[in-house]
Amino acid sequence: MEIVLIVIGAIAVLIILWVIGVYNALVALRNRVRNAWSQIDVQLKRRYDLIPNLVEAVKDYMEYEQETLQRVIEARNQAIDAEGVKAQGEAENMLTGALRQLFALVENYPDLKANQNVMSLQEELTTTENKISFSRQHYNDMVMTFNTRIEQFPANIVAGMFTFGQEDFFEIGEAEREVPRVDLR
Repeated sequence: MEIVLIVIGAIAVLIILWVIGVYNALVALRNRVRNAWSQIDVQLKRRYDLIPNLVEAVKDYMEYEQETLQRVIEARNQAIDAEGVKAQGEAENMLTGALRQLFALVENYPDLKANQNVMSLQEELTTTENKISFSRQHYNDMVMTFNTRIEQFPANIVAGMFTFGQEDFFEIGEAEREVPRVDLR
């Protein structure tokens, strides 16, 4: 009888240690997801800070394009106010579209294209966009790892016990999926 109690006690201790190990691994993955999102957030903040400078630099040249400039500012404000990964992704896609339209219009203004301040701001925004893309990829990789882990048996049992939920991917919009058209004429 004593041996049976020792075996049951040993099994209980092993189960508890396993639950603790799985729980700690899930917490670590969840924190990596949160850290990856923070890295995106840092780059988005940089982007938001650059946009008013760009709009200010081009608005005097683009007196007939005020509607486009207004769309960029509105899209920026919506992106700043977005809450959650899904809403943030949608707002960022709208902002990216507005910026693309602005950059396309800049091409129609030779004086503006030659303006050193505008060129510098465009370069900074391009660099920031690249950093956002890299951060987005890293974040999505972490989300995939986390979501896979909480779905796999037997970790899904511990995930369910401690209410670990799926994280959302930071996805691109349909407009960004389209292949850009290039006209070399």
